[in-house]
Amino acid sequence: MLTTMEEKLAKLVQRDVSLTERPFKDIAVCLNSSEEDVLLSIKNLKRQGIIRKFAAVVRHRQAGFVKNAMVIWFVAESRCESIGKILASFPEVSHCYERVPAFLGKYNIFSMIHLRGDDMEEFVQNLSGIIGIKDFKILISEEEYKKNTMEYF
Repeated sequence: MLTTMEEKLAKLVQRDVSLTERPFKDIAVCLNSSEEDVLLSIKNLKRQGIIRKFAAVVRHRQAGFVKNAMVIWFVAESRCESIGKILASFPEVSHCYERVPAFLGKYNIFSMIHLRGDDMEEFVQNLSGIIGIKDFKILISEEEYKKNTMEYF
């Protein structure tokens, strides 16, 4: 059961957090609390499993990334972790994860790639050479859909 303060805090952090130097101080002001208490409450809610994650949602096209694609890779299970780490080390890769069960029965590593104007095919071919994986599919993003965060309160 949440306290009144925790519920108010949850309502505020499930929405966009302000792009200021100290966004949690801004939240604290709204709650007539301190920044330290807000951060402690968030940590406690996370520890309890009430808050599962805290993440940014980037609107890629507005940020100047005009070419976006999900690249799916067929990677031997024994190499998934090492290949995933290599892919995730590239700044152009925002997401990289293993999918179980594999898509189409074999594509088990998914990587989301964002480019400002480079050739996607060429970039992915270079990645393919680096990781030594030749079996992949490039799924080009043709449209960016509205991104919403779940609201529970």
